[in-house]
Amino acid sequence: MSSAEVGGPTRTPRELGIVVGDLPTGRWNALTDVQGVRVGHTTLHDGTRVHTGVTAVVPDQLGRDAGRRPALPCGLCVGNGFGKLVGATQLAELGAIETPIVLTATLSAFRAADALVTHVLARPGYEAVRTLNPVVGETNDGFLSDVRARPVTEAHVLTALEAAASGPVEQGSVGAGTGTSALGFKGGIGTSSRVVEVAGVARTVGALVQSNFSGTLTVRGVPMPADELRPGVPEAAPVETDDGNSCMIVVATDAPLDARRLERVARRAVFAMGRVGAGYTHGSGDYALAFTTADPGAGLVEDAGLDPLFAATMDAVEEALLASVLTATTTVGHRGTRHAVPTGVLLDRLRSARPR
Repeated sequence: MSSAEVGGPTRTPRELGIVVGDLPTGRWNALTDVQGVRVGHTTLHDGTRVHTGVTAVVPDQLGRDAGRRPALPCGLCVGNGFGKLVGATQLAELGAIETPIVLTATLSAFRAADALVTHVLARPGYEAVRTLNPVVGETNDGFLSDVRARPVTEAHVLTALEAAASGPVEQGSVGAGTGTSALGFKGGIGTSSRVVEVAGVARTVGALVQSNFSGTLTVRGVPMPADELRPGVPEAAPVETDDGNSCMIVVATDAPLDARRLERVARRAVFAMGRVGAGYTHGSGDYALAFTTADPGAGLVEDAGLDPLFAATMDAVEEALLASVLTATTTVGHRGTRHAVPTGVLLDRLRSARPR
């Protein structure tokens, strides 16, 4: 049997007619709609043994000024801390990131952090640097991929960082989402964006997710249990296994916010997991990072003016989470199979639940 079975071309939620909320999206409906933010993937397959990879989120502002070490305001929300988010304590303490954000598999997070340090120290202006806080998130893809083999190398991380680009972002079973599982189905990478008016100025909020968590897939309030969408096709193992059960969320915005306000934004990103049926279980490492690319000299959005950004964040994260499973493909791994969502059955169920 092949390492991946593709049941026809994948489609995003919007291509399937599933629209989350009333707010408009950016041009690409992706994290990269926030100007100056790029995304890159490295995807690894080796028969049925290895399905894993790296996803890099690269804010351009971190590499612009070789004369100083730039940082961007960033907030962190830990929904449940059963995870290995490298760099979390300094990020929480100082409210800033000074490196790109890398996502990968659990036992590869530490090699990825070392590779990220290599990448940053090689930049002009960093010749005398003796301390650096790399930020690396992870989820455990050990059901479909041999996580103990730690197949991610420095070269894979550097490739994802160097390949990071603006424009459309590939979704589904790619990069850090290559071997993940979510909500009873194959999980993956998903992204979305929203444009809102804040204090009379159009602002963009983008989200990117790495989904690998349990629960019952819920689409626009309608439960989609895996055993009902795929009757007679038993799962080889529940989504939550001893491998863990997590979600990484990255939110970017061009709205001027400080770390405290960004932490509030990040909290809404974790809340949005509940909209798609997240189980929020004991073994789940649910993390959200929210950073801004705004001019440091711009006046901050007042707390009372955050509501549009909160709404944009929750809608963008919800759609990104749906995209992560709807664009994923059935994958045969070294311990079993994770099936793609049968979108035809899903749409029929959605129409039946909401007749027009």
